Amino acid sequence: MPVFLSPLAESFHLNASSATSLLTFQVGIFERAGAFRTVLVEEYVMNEKQGCSCAHHLVQGFARQSVIAGEGEIYQISLMSALISGVYEGEVTIAELLRHGNFGLGTFNHLDGELIAFDDEIHQLRADGSARPARHDQKTPFAVVTFFQPSVTQSFDRPITKVQLHQCIDEQVASPNLFCAVRVDGEFSHVETRTVPRQERPYRPMLEAIEEQPTFAFLKRQGTLVGFRSPDYMQGVGVAGYHEHFVTDDRSGGGHVLDYQLDHGRLQFGVITRLNLQLPHDADFLRADLCPEDLDRAIRSAEG
Repeated sequence: MPVFLSPLAESFHLNASSATSLLTFQVGIFERAGAFRTVLVEEYVMNEKQGCSCAHHLVQGFARQSVIAGEGEIYQISLMSALISGVYEGEVTIAELLRHGNFGLGTFNHLDGELIAFDDEIHQLRADGSARPARHDQKTPFAVVTFFQPSVTQSFDRPITKVQLHQCIDEQVASPNLFCAVRVDGEFSHVETRTVPRQERPYRPMLEAIEEQPTFAFLKRQGTLVGFRSPDYMQGVGVAGYHEHFVTDDRSGGGHVLDYQLDHGRLQFGVITRLNLQLPHDADFLRADLCPEDLDRAIRSAEG
């Protein structure tokens, strides 16, 4: 697996005169993540026995572990299975959501457009293909956010498809059982999106609602793609695999991503190992069938 230094690891000087002092410095940092402390101490001892005490090995050890274990936490409102079942209203406001993360995706009450969050801003991607800033008093029935802490940054100067970009991420993460937060900025050859139109009571299941969804094609547009890679065991709790939303640089349009090709740009991603799940307790959620027999098929159909 290629070694990518996190921003913290990149700040270390590889020609440090004292590996011992560097170790002390790193151990102090990793009081916040005790598992890393053991890893680094053991690696230092191993290198000492092999006759090498250079700082380079310690920095590489940190880099490998930062990609494997990650930092941060995903904060999630409700379940994807609830959304599939027609639970389209929640009580969490956009202002409250921003207190738990500045990066992520979701939807708005009444299924009124897609939610995209990055750089401390949230936009509403609407069923007509347009985008607008979300009001802080708007509410969401389902959202997934984090404070974005990328550990890998990679630039592309030639076209790369959605499938190829996902493979690039998968090859650099130790296990498919870990979460990743993903951001792509650049010029896209094309992006295909969809957005479900606003729903009103009595609510239909999502598979019926998406029958009327319009799709849009954004060609040769600068923009930002925000998403998460979730493990297969999360299907129903969230969306297994990749779930991505897109907005143009001028914030004039976007939506839930079906397909894309990046012409040139920058990929950033970070591994996340903690999930904070907040479940609703309203009547709609309590009555919903959250584990139907066709749940996997329904999510795959709804999320593309």
